[in-house]
Amino acid sequence: MSRMPETGKRSDFFNYDATPFYAERGWLIGEGGVGGKAKGLAFAHRTISAGPLSGSVLLPPVTLVVGAGVFLGYIRDNDMEWAYREPDWERIAIAFSKGRFRESFTRDLERGLALLNGVPLAIRSSSTLEDSVRLSFAGKYDTCFSANIGDPERRMREIEDSLRTVWASLFKPAPRAYRAKHGCRDEDEAMAVLIQPITGKLRDDLYYPELAGAAFSRVYRRPTPRVRKEDGVMRLCFGLGTRTVERSNARVFYLTNPNLRPEGNQPREIARSGQTEFDYIDRTFGSFMTARLDQFLPFILKRHASVHSFVEVFADNLLYWAGCPLTPASRPVFSFSYLPDKHPHFFRLVRRVLASLETAMEMPVDIEFTYDTEDRTMCLIQLRPLSSFTEASGVVLPDVPPERVLLRGDRMVSNGLIDRTEWLVYVDPDLYGTDGRNHEIAREIGRINRSLEGSRYILVGPGRWGSTNADLGVPVQYDELCNSGCIVEIGIRERDFTPELSYGTHFFLDLDVDGILYLPVFAGETGNEYNKSWFDGAPYEKGRHPAVRVYRGAFAVYMDGETEIGRVIRL
Repeated sequence: MSRMPETGKRSDFFNYDATPFYAERGWLIGEGGVGGKAKGLAFAHRTISAGPLSGSVLLPPVTLVVGAGVFLGYIRDNDMEWAYREPDWERIAIAFSKGRFRESFTRDLERGLALLNGVPLAIRSSSTLEDSVRLSFAGKYDTCFSANIGDPERRMREIEDSLRTVWASLFKPAPRAYRAKHGCRDEDEAMAVLIQPITGKLRDDLYYPELAGAAFSRVYRRPTPRVRKEDGVMRLCFGLGTRTVERSNARVFYLTNPNLRPEGNQPREIARSGQTEFDYIDRTFGSFMTARLDQFLPFILKRHASVHSFVEVFADNLLYWAGCPLTPASRPVFSFSYLPDKHPHFFRLVRRVLASLETAMEMPVDIEFTYDTEDRTMCLIQLRPLSSFTEASGVVLPDVPPERVLLRGDRMVSNGLIDRTEWLVYVDPDLYGTDGRNHEIAREIGRINRSLEGSRYILVGPGRWGSTNADLGVPVQYDELCNSGCIVEIGIRERDFTPELSYGTHFFLDLDVDGILYLPVFAGETGNEYNKSWFDGAPYEKGRHPAVRVYRGAFAVYMDGETEIGRVIRL
């Protein structure tokens, strides 16, 4: 990865006005700002089209932008200024769903949609605060999908409903908490919207890209010192890119060491952490769908020449080639094991793109893209500054008796310190997931989080905090853990609870911006400690769900990024 230029002046990106880019092409609908996501994409167009990557990297052929002024006019026209003061999100959502559009806007929208040629569409937020150098708002606002099929009335109705949904998401609890934590008012925000064609191919009635990814030009949280911060990291999935930015299973590649797996190299570890479902647009029924790989493997084998680069079958604690017969005891998984060796051009291209955009923006960057291995085509669909991360100076681990060590981890550790907090919140792994009430546990964590504002409490639980799949970990939203100072993820092999060691999700962006420490602990593994006897024997306050406990005492967190050791201790 190239070094950022030492210019001594403000980056050109700060002052870049993206509005003319969309207006000159007839892609701007309405007035007002185009927002952060639109700005990043326009800057990428300018950079790529004027450089040596112009023949290697595509960009969406048309991207419509509904200006933020349309959002503000919608609120005024429908007398919804009260939404800024209303705490009830459901009431706001209902009001937005019933609002009316101006006839002039509807006519402009119809003309704009005629440019998109009936391809499936993504309707994405591009708020005025979003994707800034200081704040990303990554994952805070809704994205909608439209199959864009049927008669014109149906297509327009889908787009209008999607606009209402994206606009209303400005008032959801998570972005409201994010704004409040960073000193912004709801009134400071306004919502432009992008309407983009989804990059992909139609295979029978399934529409999706073969591969979709998110890549960062810097690696701020590393599983091992062998990975340098400037090397870059990529998260990759098969199908629509929804799984690359959520805390679901996707493959992580460190770009100068792509065969390094943070989850480990044993077949069981690869299978446990690998993607087994993919998302697509169904062009027959006109809906967003999720498919299981074990049911669709014959389909994929027929339609993807590179299938053996990214699919393997796990059985008998071994990985076999994708075309081997399936048995009740075997299961296919998107392992991506042979992708680096079979498609080195792809990895070189991602590194070149990150280096070029980082140089142009004069700061670390975060991109989203699609890639087709047969055509060797990459399409860049998003560019934004990589939110700043300031690692603390070196931390000296104190000598403490073993019985005072509650948790110890030896991977993904960055420098950080909480010298004292009196609160530790814990979800008991033995009780989590046993009664089907996982979402109730998440809501209870949210209630406790609100009550502990300002405390920088320690949050401990099984698997992945904030996962969209409740089987992988507690499905909390941002506003339900934003007041914590350190989150700990306990890996328990027997229960398939696995911390995610990958940098590249919305979740980790939030941790970086908010200065929340992160510690994965793998129970039973060398170099890791999980003092379960203390958690079971120490006095605690019961939560409203039996799995939730609140401990009060004196606790501290020490994270030493040089030795890759992090500890939570009792003082």
